[in-house]
Amino acid sequence: MSPLAVLTGIIFGSAVTIVIGLAMVVTVFLAMSGEQPGLARETGPLLRSFLLFLALAFVSGYAFVGVLRQRRWRWLAQGGTWATIAALAAYYWPA
Repeated sequence: MSPLAVLTGIIFGSAVTIVIGLAMVVTVFLAMSGEQPGLARETGPLLRSFLLFLALAFVSGYAFVGVLRQRRWRWLAQGGTWATIAALAAYYWPA
């Protein structure tokens, strides 16, 4: 396995793990938002984070398959992975 495949696999696995964790938190927030009004204010940013990491999981998964199978489009998928990581960095970068 090439170093690029290993790196892409690590990114993919990390993104999937974060998505699963955020999905659990979203579920708890939605279930408890009726009892705790403060949670309702935090649901929007939480959903944005969930969607950003979900996009990273899909794009990096696609790139991982492309690298493993040596497809011609693997470089385009790698570019998408790094663009999504840049979008995440821009979203979380302190103002």
